Amino acid sequence: MDAWLKNPTAANTQRSSQHNKKPAQAATEPPSKRVKREQSYGSDEESVQILQPLKPLPGVRREATAASEVGDDEVSQHSDAEVASPRRTVIESSLPEVKSKKEALEEYDKFRASQGDEDVMGAASRLNSRKWVRGKTSLYVDAFNLALTTVLDEESHLYDEKEMYIFDHWTKLSYEAQFLYVRLFLRKTASWHRIARLRYHDEIQDIEAAATELQRSHMLPLDSSNPRPAPENMEARPSSLVKDQCEFNDSFTFADASEQCITSVEEAVALLSLDEVKALAKEAKVRGKNKAELAKSISRMSSQQAGLFSLGLRRSSTAESIDSPKQNTPETDSPGPGLAEDYNRRKHFLEKILAISGPCIRLSLSAFRLFERLHLVFYRSTEWTEKSLTAIILAKISRRNFPKFIVSRSANIFSSRTQLLEFETAMRTEYAIDNILEFNGPVTEAGFREITEIFEQIYPRWKTLLHEEREKERSVYESGEGAYLRRLNPAHPYTRIVHKAAYVFGRLKEHHREHAVLTELLDQHLFHLARRGSWYQRKALLEEHYMHALEPDPTYKDPETQKKHWKRIAVTTCENALEDRDCHLIYHYDIQKRLVKLERQLKIPKRLQHDFGHVRLRKPEEHFIEGIQCKEDDVVGKKGRGPSTKTIWVDETEGGGKCSVEEMCLSWYRSQGWKGYHAEGGIIRTLFSYLFFDILFLYIPNVFQTAYQTCPLDLHTDAFYPTRASEINHRLVEITNGRGAKLIEEVDKRERENRTCVVGLNWDYELDDLLELACCFDGAALAAICKVMAQEYGQRGGGIPDLILWRTEPSREVMFAEVKSANDRLSDTQRLWIHVLSGAGVKVALSHAVAKEVREV
Repeated sequence: MDAWLKNPTAANTQRSSQHNKKPAQAATEPPSKRVKREQSYGSDEESVQILQPLKPLPGVRREATAASEVGDDEVSQHSDAEVASPRRTVIESSLPEVKSKKEALEEYDKFRASQGDEDVMGAASRLNSRKWVRGKTSLYVDAFNLALTTVLDEESHLYDEKEMYIFDHWTKLSYEAQFLYVRLFLRKTASWHRIARLRYHDEIQDIEAAATELQRSHMLPLDSSNPRPAPENMEARPSSLVKDQCEFNDSFTFADASEQCITSVEEAVALLSLDEVKALAKEAKVRGKNKAELAKSISRMSSQQAGLFSLGLRRSSTAESIDSPKQNTPETDSPGPGLAEDYNRRKHFLEKILAISGPCIRLSLSAFRLFERLHLVFYRSTEWTEKSLTAIILAKISRRNFPKFIVSRSANIFSSRTQLLEFETAMRTEYAIDNILEFNGPVTEAGFREITEIFEQIYPRWKTLLHEEREKERSVYESGEGAYLRRLNPAHPYTRIVHKAAYVFGRLKEHHREHAVLTELLDQHLFHLARRGSWYQRKALLEEHYMHALEPDPTYKDPETQKKHWKRIAVTTCENALEDRDCHLIYHYDIQKRLVKLERQLKIPKRLQHDFGHVRLRKPEEHFIEGIQCKEDDVVGKKGRGPSTKTIWVDETEGGGKCSVEEMCLSWYRSQGWKGYHAEGGIIRTLFSYLFFDILFLYIPNVFQTAYQTCPLDLHTDAFYPTRASEINHRLVEITNGRGAKLIEEVDKRERENRTCVVGLNWDYELDDLLELACCFDGAALAAICKVMAQEYGQRGGGIPDLILWRTEPSREVMFAEVKSANDRLSDTQRLWIHVLSGAGVKVALSHAVAKEVREV
């Protein structure tokens, strides 16, 4: 394996920063105002979003390039489509923030130009030596080849002889052909691209020649390798669970040519722009309100006699129709006249459209899926983007300092090719279920039944894999390495499918089956631990309201006694949930409420009932803050959109300038003697990084794949907490006992001079403020907040109240304030954080901004 992936390198060129302390404030002067800081390197600012479906390759998810990013590279052919901005993937979240695409390429080119023209071996060698060859390599090609060489050096056993032959042919392609393939690889997979409209002239001198090289057919060797021995448990794997998505026959191409592959008018007309479709429709004398209707009309016309001569097309001979391989007639020497005429019309329409579009290129699906599988193995993740492909190299060439940790990349994550294929098939199956549930409108009963059929198919295999993983946990895994590796086990997507099947059984009113599935999910402690709280909640609800009437052989004949029996079972479920260390803290409040209600209904003696008074939530205080609001008339938002919903206010205490509503409220709190920041969680993430610095970079196999990470790969997953449960719980005890400020001071003394890149840690916050804030926190409250962050760092990045405030007089106190203008409402994530903070005993305020005056500007 490449050295840069094996061993952590020393920090890059050291950067010194001057830490200027502020002069002490006069006793009569109010504390200075704190403003929101710039985002730190590697901060996870985005709240969780639903991952949009990616077509046409489900399962192994790869974000498509947004239409707005087409820019200099290609004229967008899909300007009408809205492309959602992708959320950050695991590999991107673990690496520092990098520059935008254009700036990154410029920086990379400067490095290449400064290294002369000496030829160097391979992408990894160029990366380590920082030498590039002008005109013979690029950031994208180097990153792509780095993934290829790394996987083949360590995990070539996952690929058969034909696939290795394809990889060998890839290395023999010219640089320009490789560059074109990689750039198209990062776009929509099933889309045709008009070669004349590709804008890669800075890197490719002859785009048509590069496309022709990719479209050239290569013969594959006969697979002479010995059959692979079947694993011992292969009989438990139905053939439908192990499908090879990369099927090759006797030959292969890296890309398809439109001349051979586009055979229908419907597919061809989609290549044209709106103006071209309008011109063609006008010539064909057909009408339509939009591009889709015009395309349908043209396709319909291609099968009608009337449109043939209106286009000025010449009817071809019958012999040409007979010789066509696309004819499907019983007698090739004398086809029926109707079939020949229809074929000729379609052919001429097709030729007309292809003449307008010119030659087109599309990546071959089998080869694409092969390279996609390779990236799955390289990134150890099912999600990656164009940014993932280049982030590692950009992190390497950046002059930043990274924490010191042990880089470990295991070569046996996928023990066999069969396991890899099964994992890939399982991911695609889960994607198919997501399509039914989320992306195709209201779900019909037929859709629900289809999901239950999939569940019945994978259920026996899921049970088998659970048993295997339990055995591995007892006898194979060490140092907590199993938690992250299990995310690449087929049982991981299978468990997600089982979880979704439980929801489907509920929608179908099959509550008895739903209860059985939830019980089995809770019986395992290996997969999707973050879901355990919701499973307990649903199971207790079923036991309280439904199960008493669904038991085939009731324990008690009397209905009321039977109801009480199941309510007692529900009580036990709630107790088990609160005792389960894998049931996250955010679920405790609702489970406690249900438990108290059930005990009251069962008339359990008061002395035996649970009392959660010590964690009873306090409602947030309501503060009404008056200010002067500014209104601007006829304001147009960016890109012609409507005006922003953010309100503008006057900061009366800071010279009367314009400010946001949060800054106006912060000024008001400052006048009341509070110190604070408008940080929206930034300072909480900074405190977490300070307090858990050593635990973040604790040695855990496979979570540090490169020396340029700002956090372990599993931080944004539910594997982070259980893998380090002992160390995290010990640190939480330290924080509870008041050692938080001491821990912050130790890390700051060691790391501030280098401004080490750590996820969420913003070095712009002043140490004095951080120490004072930590001292004002109650130790148990700060520990509770850190526990939530450790359990669900990726999910709890959003929703933290806007302002964090503290004061030392008359007593040490911390308060969070959520600022709301008129008509604003709390989101679900904001309510959850208010519950967490209130449950920890932290004061929370809901600050309503009230306009005492409105100024027109």
